[in-house]
Amino acid sequence: MENKSFTATIIINKDETTAFKAIQNFRGWWSEEIEGNSDKLNEKFFYHYKDVHLCKLKLIESVPGKRLVYLVLDNQFNFIDDKTEWVNTKLIFEISPSTPGKNQPPHSVIKFTHEGLVPEYECYKVCNDAWTGYITKSLLSFIDTGRGTPNPKVGEGFNAELVEKWKLKK
Repeated sequence: MENKSFTATIIINKDETTAFKAIQNFRGWWSEEIEGNSDKLNEKFFYHYKDVHLCKLKLIESVPGKRLVYLVLDNQFNFIDDKTEWVNTKLIFEISPSTPGKNQPPHSVIKFTHEGLVPEYECYKVCNDAWTGYITKSLLSFIDTGRGTPNPKVGEGFNAELVEKWKLKK
């Protein structure tokens, strides 16, 4: 059976340990509006963007330098009929080494899968855009340069652009 879950892959100019630590720091690449620890096994944390998206997650698997799995415990979007899409889905980050060219710095490949986020979901199109931006732009930049583009605590941030694009109610 074909996996229709959302997937994005990036190649970074850092080693797997650096990538692993950066991924765990959701405040550095997803949102500064994170409450709780996103880097401790079996700990829960809370993300929100105003009242548009509320999400509780738990780190359920951690293999240093290789794999992180977060379970979505609770979720609510204010712009779709089924407010609970994402509940019991998983955010999976798989990290593997990539062979760099001669005299090149270490490279790693990160494969992100939002397991359970499928095209049949009402939120799929907007979530596809959001994850694509967060993974291929913000996380990539955060790992490679130390500066991502997470949603700030104050102000609009990346999600404001999505709200406007998809004409989501605030």
